[in-house]
Amino acid sequence: MADAKIQSVPSESSTSSTESIASSSQASTDEQNLLTHPPAIRELLTKSRADLTEYEIAQLEEYEFAHGPLSILHTAVRSHVQVLISVRNNRKLLARVKAFDRHCNMILENVKEMWTENRKMENGRVRSVNRDRFISKMFLRGDSVIIVLLS
Repeated sequence: MADAKIQSVPSESSTSSTESIASSSQASTDEQNLLTHPPAIRELLTKSRADLTEYEIAQLEEYEFAHGPLSILHTAVRSHVQVLISVRNNRKLLARVKAFDRHCNMILENVKEMWTENRKMENGRVRSVNRDRFISKMFLRGDSVIIVLLS
């Protein structure tokens, strides 16, 4: 009796119950997120995008710009504050945002681009040198943006 090994094999019913719990918790999270929006926006979010009129789509996009992830850029445009933008190739941009779109394409002014270069010295050692340059006006393509911070 002591030599007998007990193995637990998950049955199909226990796996499906786990999946149903996960899907029900996801549904309740979606419902909670939906309840945080004003009633007019909540109604627009429940409809499919194809069923919305142009005016309703414009309302929804305006709300998303003001309250979603792009609200940082929206705030930067309205208040004319500088933002720090981390872009590809380990470069940073400190600039003022004049305009942006949903793809994070941006029109920037007074841009200071900063990066680090590694230079080999005569004795074979590598030395890191901080570099920067000023650009008065710039169009930044959104696919190169990694993160945007208000500064």
